[in-house]
Formats: sequence, structure tokens, C-alpha cells
Amino acid sequence: MARLVFLGTPEAAVPPLHALVAAGHDVALVVSRPDKRRGRGSAEAPSPVKAAALGLGLPVTDDLAEATAVGAELGVVVAYGRIIPMAVLERLPMVNLHFSLLPRWRGAAPVERAILEGDAETGVCLMAVEAGLDTGPVYAEVATTVEPEESAEELRARLVDIGCRMLEEHLSGGLAGLPVPRDQAGNPSYADKVAAAELELDFARPAIQLRRLVRLGRAWTTFRGKRVRVLGAGPPVDAPADGPLAPGQLRGAEVGAGDGTRMALRTVQPEGKRPMDAVDWLHGVHPGPDDRLGS
Repeated sequence: MARLVFLGTPEAAVPPLHALVAAGHDVALVVSRPDKRRGRGSAEAPSPVKAAALGLGLPVTDDLAEATAVGAELGVVVAYGRIIPMAVLERLPMVNLHFSLLPRWRGAAPVERAILEGDAETGVCLMAVEAGLDTGPVYAEVATTVEPEESAEELRARLVDIGCRMLEEHLSGGLAGLPVPRDQAGNPSYADKVAAAELELDFARPAIQLRRLVRLGRAWTTFRGKRVRVLGAGPPVDAPADGPLAPGQLRGAEVGAGDGTRMALRTVQPEGKRPMDAVDWLHGVHPGPDDRLGS
């Protein structure tokens, strides 16, 4: 087993940290992003990785430079959220667990972008860290199907589980035990973070695209001037028997979309209220013939 430094920040990086510790690796230091406000209220809170590391009794820092001072042979990066400078990499080689099949979806939001683009397949790569954005050669990869109704949360959980098994399999011999890497092949695409404006449902778009947005878990629209989050939606309805709906027009729990399609609402969260069944919400608001979802 190896003496490691672990670098990560969000909840998705917690299981890999636990997997490395459970496998018997000596995690000499955990590096995470600084404490910040992560919810309502003014108090700062640690990242999920920092909280997990403290619970495991591991030393934690937000100073990346300290990673080179603990005598580790390898750094393991999982969703750290910062490009590692070459000055650090020259002193401590690192591998990164990345949740896509590189070079597709380099960057911060590979799971979300795979869903939004309707990718049929994604996966996990164990790669060498370079100073560029996810440009390093790949030691190992595992592909998996993106299920049509799978949410981003569900897909990410599966990819994290695959990644944990990859770490257990390939890091048992430390840096020297890694497979021979291969250079990335093909045209890269980039997974920018999903901005809040992208999460607004534009009902002029086809229902299949709207449904993908809902699968991210944060999609929203408006009704009578107030915001409504759409937390769950059924598969698109391509050939309604009761005539077309205009974009945003409601009929029962179905809403009109572009190309004459519809999307079935399942779970919504009106502004200032708890999530609820869409049918119950519609019974309460009594939409009229001129009411529309969205602006």
C-alpha cells in the first residue's frame, strides 16, 4: 500500500477517500477547499471531504503547498475543484478520478453535460494529472450506459462506485503499480459548470431536452410570476391523442413543449413550499386556459 495525499471537495469525493483508507493506504494528508457558506445562514462550514477526513482522524489543510511536505509518493485527486500547478506536480505526481470517458467532457460538470447532450454512454477514467484541464494520459477506464430515466444524482453515485473499485484495483501497488498509460485520443469537449440561467425550462424546446434538464435536479420555471422547481417529470409524450398544446400550456399534469411534444410533470416545489406531487399542486392552483408555465 502507498503513502498518499488525497485532494477533493464535494460529497462525491467522500466515498473514494473512505475506500482508500479501508484498503489500507496511509493517507498522510487531505487537501480540500477552504470553509465557506454552504447553505442558509451566515456560518461557514467545511467541505464534505474535510468533514469526512476529520471524522476519520486524518490531517486536513486547504493549503495545496503542504501536499509536497508529508513524504507521500502519490496524490489522488477526486473533484478537488482547482487545477494543480506544475510546481506541485513536479514534486508530487498525482492521479485523478474523472467521471467521463476522456477526452469527452473535460472540466467541472461531466455528469451533467453527458445527460444534457443525451449521451448513451459515459464512464470513469483514472488519469495522470497535468497542469492542463484533464489533459493527462489515461491509466484505466470503465464505460457504463447512461440510463434514459437516470438522474444526475443517480448516475454520479454509480460512477463514484465504479471509481472506488478502480482505485482499489489499480493503486494497491502505489505509483509503480499503475498500468502503462495511453494518451487521450479524439476531439475533446468541455463540461462547463451548469449556470443557473441554463436551468430555466424553456418550453419552446422539445420535451426530450426539457426532461434531460429536469434530471439534473435543479430545473425551474415560473407560474403566475412565482418560481416553481420541477423535480420530477415523466418521459416525453410524442403523439398526444387530445390535440396539441402550446409551449407552457397545461392539460392535466402535462405541459406543452416544442415540436408538438409534451412533458408530464410528476414532482414540483412551488416557491416557499415543500416538494409535492404535481397533480396535487395543480389541483390547488386551478390553472385557467390562459395560464402558462414559463415566461
